[in-house]
Amino acid sequence: MKGESFGLILGISIGVVIGVFLAILALYCTRYRKKQINSSSCRRSATIPIRTNGVDTCTVLSDSTLDPDSPRNYGKGSNGMSLWFDSFKKNNVVSASGILEFSYRDLQKATQNFTTLIGQGAFGPVYKAHMSSGETVAVKVLATDSKQGEIEFETEVKLLGRLHHRNLLNLIGYCTEKGKNMLIYAYMSNGNLASHLYDEKIEPLSWDRRVHIALDVARGLEYLHDGAVPPVIHRDVKSSNILLDQLMRARVSDFGLSREEMVAGHASNLRGTFGYLDPEYISTKTFTKKSDVYSYGVLLFELIAARSPGQGLMEYVELAAMNAEGGTGWEEIVDARLEGNFDLEELNEVAALAYKCVNRTPKKRPSMRDIVQVLSRVLKSRHCKKHHRGTSLSATPEEVAIDIDQAEDRTSVSEHRRGDSIDSMDTDL
Repeated sequence: MKGESFGLILGISIGVVIGVFLAILALYCTRYRKKQINSSSCRRSATIPIRTNGVDTCTVLSDSTLDPDSPRNYGKGSNGMSLWFDSFKKNNVVSASGILEFSYRDLQKATQNFTTLIGQGAFGPVYKAHMSSGETVAVKVLATDSKQGEIEFETEVKLLGRLHHRNLLNLIGYCTEKGKNMLIYAYMSNGNLASHLYDEKIEPLSWDRRVHIALDVARGLEYLHDGAVPPVIHRDVKSSNILLDQLMRARVSDFGLSREEMVAGHASNLRGTFGYLDPEYISTKTFTKKSDVYSYGVLLFELIAARSPGQGLMEYVELAAMNAEGGTGWEEIVDARLEGNFDLEELNEVAALAYKCVNRTPKKRPSMRDIVQVLSRVLKSRHCKKHHRGTSLSATPEEVAIDIDQAEDRTSVSEHRRGDSIDSMDTDL
C-alpha cells in the first residue's frame, strides 16, 4: 500500500510540474507573438507615406526616369520579401525612407569626378550630373565639416520620401558611400528665382511670369500646410530656394529646416534666413504655418520690387505702404526693369496681399489656401481680359506657355489637392 501511495504522489507531482512548465511556455509564446505583431505594425506605419489628398495613397516619384542599373532600389529580394526590413533592422533612417540609393561610383562618373559645379550653399556644393540613362540630375554633397548638415540630410530624405507635388522639388535619390552624404534631385534648368531677379546678365522676368511663379510657390506651400498629413512647415522660404524648370514653373526646394507640425513649435535656436524670418518667431522662438506665410509675403514683395531683404526691402515696403490707400498706390516700388509693362490693377492686388502676409500679428495673416485663391482669381481675371480683347490669336510665346501651364493645372487638380480645395484650383484658367 505504501508503495502504491508513493507512486501516486510521484505521478501527481510530475504532472503538476509538467502542467506548470506548459503554462509558462504558453504564456511566453503568447507574449512573443504579441511582440512580433506590434513590431510588424510599427514597421508598416513607418512606411506609410504622408497622405497627399487626405487618403492613404501616395503619388509616384516625379518626372524623372531612373536608370535601373545605377540606383539600388529597395524592392523585392529573391524570396519575394521586401528588402526594406533588412534596412529597418539596422535602424537606418535614410534607407527606411524608400528613396533610391545611388552608388558613389556612378555619381562620380556622372559628375566627371565632381567637377561640374553649378552651385554652393550652406549644405555644400551642388553638381550637375548626366546619368547613363540620359537623364540630367543635380547632386548636392554634404560638406564634411557640417554637423547640422547631417541632420538636414536626414530631414530632407525623410520628408521628401513622403511629399510629392508638382511645385516641390523632386528628390530622386541619395548616396552615403565613401564617407559622403549626397542628395540627388531633379535638375532645374533655369536655376533659382534669385538669379532671375538680381543677375543683370539674365533677362528680367515679365510681370505675367512673376505672378505665375508666385502662384506656383503658393500651391507648393499650401500642399505642405493643408495637403500633407501631418502638415509640414518649411521654415526657409526665400527666393534662392525657389527653383525654375525648363518651362519656368517654380518648385520649392531645400527642406533641411522643415518640420512636421505635430513636432513643430518651440525651437531652442533661431533657424532660417534673416530678412525672411517672422518677427513673432524671432521674439518667441515658436514657429507655425503663419511663419511660412510671413516669409512668403517677403518673397511676393521681392517679385514685385526685385529688391532683396538685405537691401532694405521691408523698410522700402513700409514707406510705400504709408502712401498706399485703399489697396492702391503700390506702383512706386515696382521693379524699374519692367519699364511699366504690368497691369496696375493686378499689381495693387498682389501687393495688398503681400502686405497682409507680413502683418506683425500672425492671426491677421491669410492662410496659404487663401493666398492661392486670390492669385488664382488674378490670373483668371487676366485670362478673361485677354479673351475679351480677342488677343488670344496673337498671343506672345510666353503668354501661350502660361496658358498651357494653367491648362495642365486644371487637368491635374485631383492628383495634388484635397477635395475641399478643388474650387480654388479650378479658378486658375
